[in-house]
Amino acid sequence: MPTRSSRSHFLAGLLGALVIALPLTGLAIGGAFSSSSNAPSGAAAVSPSAAGSSSKAPAAAAAPARSATDVSALYERVSPGVVSVVVSGAQGSGSGSGFVIDREGHILTNDHVVDGAQTVRVRFEEGAPVAARVVGVDPSTDLALLKIDPAGRELRPLALGSSSALKVGQPAIAIGSPFRLEGTLTTGVISALERSINAPNDFSIDGVVQTDAAINPGNSGGPLLDASGRVVGINAQIATSTQANSGVGFAIPIDTAKQILPQLKSGKEIKRAYLGVESGDAETGTGAVVGAVVPGGPAAAGGLRPGDRIVSIAGRAVAGSSDVSAAITGLRPGQEVKVGVRRGGDERTLTVKLGTRPAQAQPG
Repeated sequence: MPTRSSRSHFLAGLLGALVIALPLTGLAIGGAFSSSSNAPSGAAAVSPSAAGSSSKAPAAAAAPARSATDVSALYERVSPGVVSVVVSGAQGSGSGSGFVIDREGHILTNDHVVDGAQTVRVRFEEGAPVAARVVGVDPSTDLALLKIDPAGRELRPLALGSSSALKVGQPAIAIGSPFRLEGTLTTGVISALERSINAPNDFSIDGVVQTDAAINPGNSGGPLLDASGRVVGINAQIATSTQANSGVGFAIPIDTAKQILPQLKSGKEIKRAYLGVESGDAETGTGAVVGAVVPGGPAAAGGLRPGDRIVSIAGRAVAGSSDVSAAITGLRPGQEVKVGVRRGGDERTLTVKLGTRPAQAQPG
């Protein structure tokens, strides 16, 4: 497993995604979080009679029908494959969630859940905690792969779906251990697609799935499921001003995880192409406006300047800043690419030899 400098991950606030006004908070839980919650002062339980209905119960009350939103059967089928992840290290203890992906004992979770951990244990629905080791990590996607000894265990891997065909409004189901409350299920919908959030190393994670299913500290690394119980995302962050759920949660697309799983299993460092610019959306028209160029980086060597408007990379049109990251993601370190820019009133094409992404994003 590649080594890197230790970062604080317990109560980590992963801030700065441009598309979200509220802070984005990683969902690993450390000792400073309280497991209690306070109900709103105006909240009250309303009985049928208090709501103005007759005190006589309707005939159907004795045998309620299963509603279309009843996911109890799905929960019974899927929950044995969801685990609580408990870690300890020099900075204290913390916890998150994860899920089994195969019968060999591999468990997927978030990188920020296990970063800096000296010991890792996972807890299933039943039985004592099980020792796990970190096989591979990828801070750029906030993903980590654990492994336990499968001997003598009847593991129940979760089916991996696809995030590419998701649509806004489709059902979304989260299972995890918020506030260390293991096996908690919440439901909602896919509320938006193609969001961008910051990874633990401050690079951008694109194509992120947004949901209003309640996720809270401790849900990190748990699965976001579709109506069939297939994993479509890995819960990672929330937009909040209170460190608790406000109806806006974010999950790493499962397709992103599937792309790097072979490398995570091998324990090899995942190398990515690197351009070396900070950019934002143009106020008018299309393109990504370069705000800063990393000194000595590939973009600087290729002639990009602050104020340039990037309109294409390697023949791929750039409509906004998220397209810059998406275009570079599909390329290789060392590859030479044509970057189309507008500078002043002129359009020009620059040739840039891409570098290798550093361990941490570098300010321009």
